[in-house]
Amino acid sequence: MSLPPGFLDELRSRVSLAQVVGRKVMWDRHKSNQGKGDMWAPCPFHHEKTASFHVDDRKGFFYCFGCHAKGDAIGFVKDSENVGFMEAVEILAREVGLALPAPDPKARAKADRRGQLAQIMEDAFAWYRLQLATGQAREARDYLARRGLDPAAQERWGVGFAPARGGLFAHLTAKGHEARLVLDAGLCAASERGGNPYDRFRNRILFPIRDAQGRAMALGGRAMDPNDRAKYLNSPETDLFHKGRSLFNHQSAREAAGKGQPLIVAEGYMDVIALSEAGFGAAVAPLGTAITEDQLRLLWRIHDEPIIALDGDVAGLRAAMRVVDLALPLLEAGKSLRFAIMPQGKDPDDLVRGGGPAAMQKVLGNAIPMVRLLWQRETEGRSFDSPERKAALDAALRQAIGRIRDVSIRRHYGEDIKRLRWELFAPRRPRPAGGSGPGRWRGDGFRRSAEAQPDPATRASLLAQASGAVEEEMREAVILAGLLTHPALLPRFEDDLERLEPVDRDHAALCRTILRHVDTPPGDLRAAVEDELGRATLEKLFAPRHVAIAPAIRNPQDVETAATCLAEELAKLFAVRAARRELAEALEEEAADEGLTWRLAQAAEARHRAQHGQSEDRAEYETGPNGARMRREERAAFDDLLSRIAYGKTGGGDRNTP
Repeated sequence: MSLPPGFLDELRSRVSLAQVVGRKVMWDRHKSNQGKGDMWAPCPFHHEKTASFHVDDRKGFFYCFGCHAKGDAIGFVKDSENVGFMEAVEILAREVGLALPAPDPKARAKADRRGQLAQIMEDAFAWYRLQLATGQAREARDYLARRGLDPAAQERWGVGFAPARGGLFAHLTAKGHEARLVLDAGLCAASERGGNPYDRFRNRILFPIRDAQGRAMALGGRAMDPNDRAKYLNSPETDLFHKGRSLFNHQSAREAAGKGQPLIVAEGYMDVIALSEAGFGAAVAPLGTAITEDQLRLLWRIHDEPIIALDGDVAGLRAAMRVVDLALPLLEAGKSLRFAIMPQGKDPDDLVRGGGPAAMQKVLGNAIPMVRLLWQRETEGRSFDSPERKAALDAALRQAIGRIRDVSIRRHYGEDIKRLRWELFAPRRPRPAGGSGPGRWRGDGFRRSAEAQPDPATRASLLAQASGAVEEEMREAVILAGLLTHPALLPRFEDDLERLEPVDRDHAALCRTILRHVDTPPGDLRAAVEDELGRATLEKLFAPRHVAIAPAIRNPQDVETAATCLAEELAKLFAVRAARRELAEALEEEAADEGLTWRLAQAAEARHRAQHGQSEDRAEYETGPNGARMRREERAAFDDLLSRIAYGKTGGGDRNTP
C-alpha cells in the first residue's frame, strides 16, 4: 500500500518519539534533559550498559553512537517490534488516533505532483525576491527599512515583493511549469472573464512559509495599499499547505527551542521576524487564524510551555481567552501555556523596536500561567456584592475546570482557584491598634503585624499540635494496603488518593507510585509497585497488626467490604485534618468572633461524625459551642484559645486587657 507523503508528515508531527522509545528503554536521568527533549539511554538494539542511545524528541530522530542505528519513530517501531513498514505505521497511527488513508493506486502520481508543486513554489520565491530589488518595490523597501528589516535580514527571511501589474504566471509557464499546476499551487487564479489567469498576490510584501522540514509550501503577503480589501493575505489551502496545521517559522523555532530558548507565539509575520532578529529565535505565528488544536499540539511538540504573546488590545485579549478554552481539555502533566500580555496598544514588533530585547524579556518574565488568565477572565471588571453573583462565578469556574480531562491537573486548578477566591472574598480585618512596623504578607493575602503572633502557649496546646500524626500514619497504611489488595478499586478512589498527602515518607512514595500506575491492569499493579520500590517497602506496609486485621486486607475476596472500609478510613482521615487546619487558620486570625467560633465547632462536629462508630470511649467527648462534640483535649484547647483572645493575648489588637 502506498501512502501519500502528507500522511507520513502528519503522523511524524503527532507522534512523540521519546514516548515511543520510552516503552523500550530506561532513560539515563543524569544525562537526559526532558525539558529540551534531549534523552539518553542504553541502546535497545545491542547489549550495553552505557547511555549511548540518543533521542532528539523535537526533531523526531534517534541515533546510537555504539551500533550507529538511526531513524525516526516509524523506523524505531519497525526495528524494535520486528514488523514491516506498513505495520509500524498502523501501530503509530492507532496510538495517535490518525486514520489510515484508503488504498490509492495513484499515490505515486500524487507524490510526484506534490514535488512539482513544491518546485513551483521555490521558483516563485526566487522570482519575488528579484522583484524586491526593482523600482516598483521602492515603497516596499522603505517600509521594511522603517520596520527595522535591513537587506541582510530580508535575505535571511527570503522577503519578496509582488508587483501590482503581476507577471508571475507568465514567468512560471515560461520556465515550463504547467498552467494547471501553477493554479493548484495557489499562486494564481483563473479569470472570470476568460483569458490568462491572474496573479493572486499583487502589490504586496511577501513572506515565504515553509513546513517543519524547511520545504516551500505557501506565501503570506502584506498589502502596500491601505485601501486593499485584506491587509494580510495567505495562500489558499493546497495539497502542500494546510493553514490550521502550519506555523510560520516552524523549523527555525524548533531548532532554537531545542537550544533552550523559550517558545513565543506571536500574532503576525513581522512580530516573529522582529523577535527572531532581537535574539528570540524560537518565535512562531499562526497563519491568519486563531490558534487551532493541531497548531497547539505542534507547539507542545516544540516546547512544553509555550508563551502566548498577543497584542495588548481588546482583540489580543479575546484571542488569548479563545486559546484558554481550546487548551483546557488538552492539558497534560507538564504541558501547559503561559501568557505574556503586551502593553496597551503595542505588539511584540513595537515593543522590540521601541525598548529593545530587554523590554521584551521583561514582559516574558512576567508571563502568567493559564489558571490566572482564566481567573482574570471571570472576575475582571465585575462586582460580586451578592451571594447570587458569587454563585454565578463559582458555576462558571466549575464549568471551565470541569473541561480538564486530566484528574491531577483538574485538582490543582481547583486548589489554585480556591486560593484566588479566598483572596478576593476574605474579609479585610483592621490592623491592631498601636501596631507598628511593616508587618508581612501572608499566603492568603492578609497583612498582619509582627506583634500579632499567636501566643506560644496556645501553639503548644494539644489541639494545635499535630498530635494525631501516628493515628494518621496508621490510617494511611490501611488505605494504601487496601488499594494494593483490591487494585480494581483504584479508579473509584483515585481522586481521594490524589489529595491524600501522606505524612509518612514511605507512604508518600507508595502513593505517588500507585498513581503513576493507575492505568496498569489491576492484576499487575502490586508487581509494578514492587518492581519500582522494592519488596521491603511492601513488606513494611503490610507488617503492622492494625493493617493485617483491617477488613480490606483480612478479606481479599470481599470487594464491597473493602470499598466500605477504604471510604470510612479516608473520611476519618480527611475530617481529622480538616479540623486541624481550621484550628491552624484560627490561630492565624487577628481576632475571634462568632464566625470563628462557628467554624471551629463545625470542624469538630464533622470530625466526630466521621469518627462515629469507631470503638472509642464516649466519655472522651464533651459538648462544645453550638452543641458540637469535641474530645476533652480539643475542648480544653478551644476554651484556652478563646480565653486568650478575649484577654488580648493572641493578637486581638482592638481589645484592651482589663
